[in-house]
Amino acid sequence: MSEDSWAVAVDVQEATTPSIQIDFSKKVDRLRGPRNIRGDINGNIVPERAENGGWTRDGDKVDLAEQSLLNKLIRRSLVRNRNQVEVLQRDPTSPLYSVKTFEELRLKPELLKGVYNMGFNRPSRIQENALPMMLAQPPQNLIAQSQSGTGKTAAFSLAMLSHVNPAKKWTQCLCISPTYELALQIGQVIEQMGKFCPDVKLAYGIRGSKMERGTKLQQQIVIGTPGTILDWCTKYKLIDPKKITMFVLDEADVMIATQGHRDQSIRIHRQLTKDCQMLLFSATFEDSVWKFAEHVVPDPNIIRLKREEETLDTIKQFYVVCKEKEDKFTALCNLYGTLTIAQAMIFCHTRKMAAWLTANLTKEGHQVALLSGEMTVEQRAAVIERFRNGKEKVLVTTNVSRGIDVEQVSLVVNFDLPVDMDGNADNETYLHRIGRTGRFGRRGFAVNMVDSKHSMDIINQIEMHFSIQGITKLDTSNLEEMESLIS
Repeated sequence: MSEDSWAVAVDVQEATTPSIQIDFSKKVDRLRGPRNIRGDINGNIVPERAENGGWTRDGDKVDLAEQSLLNKLIRRSLVRNRNQVEVLQRDPTSPLYSVKTFEELRLKPELLKGVYNMGFNRPSRIQENALPMMLAQPPQNLIAQSQSGTGKTAAFSLAMLSHVNPAKKWTQCLCISPTYELALQIGQVIEQMGKFCPDVKLAYGIRGSKMERGTKLQQQIVIGTPGTILDWCTKYKLIDPKKITMFVLDEADVMIATQGHRDQSIRIHRQLTKDCQMLLFSATFEDSVWKFAEHVVPDPNIIRLKREEETLDTIKQFYVVCKEKEDKFTALCNLYGTLTIAQAMIFCHTRKMAAWLTANLTKEGHQVALLSGEMTVEQRAAVIERFRNGKEKVLVTTNVSRGIDVEQVSLVVNFDLPVDMDGNADNETYLHRIGRTGRFGRRGFAVNMVDSKHSMDIINQIEMHFSIQGITKLDTSNLEEMESLIS
């Protein structure tokens, strides 16, 4: 796809949004404006509500931007990622350099102090390989795949803080993120990590950030959304793009899902010099993401998760034949009476079904939490936090809980099987759902409720897709059989 064809779409201008005034000398938690921003108990910034939510004709839609923000809110520490990291260097003859400690990076003492103050004791798996590349001299470009919770935001924040020259009072590092809320979350990490670097200043290029024409930003790092950053670089001339020496594009998969953001990102990229270091991060690497990444990041090093690590080998999978939702509920209760379950996640297709199941499980005396799309992001984060802490043993949810890691989950139930809009098996969603159990080498169980011939066809499609020898039929009314199969 040519560069010009990316840039012809009409910009999604952010100037039409009601504005707020921002004093860049103050911390983010002092922002004031029509959007009600507040901090949670851990100081994380929590938006009142994300604006781009939605749902399918029957069930909750997984909004990528909301999901990314939710993961940032609920992950207080790094997740233990079992996936192997594949590193493709632009110069394959160069020795692969990785680090096991932050001291090996030879960071400035005040920056190292900030890292440890945040609770990072050693680099995460992606940080081990990515940080040496991001901090290398001469600068190296990077395309990296990494899920939320693996330390990638901290990694590029550290790279930006290490990169800037505090004596130069102009913008040197530019980071763009697809939404207002995600930009604030990244800025919070930069502020925390740079706590002991008082000469390094941060500005937020987000909607409502009013600056006078003719002025130049003196902050060395700017984090913001594509529309505002593009205006600051081109219309208002607050930033000299030719002086930008590091450009970070975060959440690329979310970014390109929005036509305007994709085009604005390309336009910003075109303003930069060829010597500018380019860092691009994405949780997924679909073809569209690769095309976009290759367009904006020349001669990159590449870090990605090996696809073959996405396996269901540690999870015992079953199906139960039922006629209607009441039969499913009875089977679920029988299952609970047999299994020793630490915690369970039960997936429903619609909010209505999730609410019905929650009410009936509560009547049976179970400690149940409900998670669905009409809840605000911060409400969902609070529910997940309670579930993680064991205050509820059962989480009934729609697809909005994709990507949540809770180590104690030993059972996942597909009360409704995952299907796409055409009624076929949604294999990716199935993988995400039952992948919530069997985490970190633990034994896990997944039970699928089958209530029709079509449901059985879905099970067969899933078996074929994942090359599963056979999802075992389970008779939940036969206690002896259940104990022998599940033991």
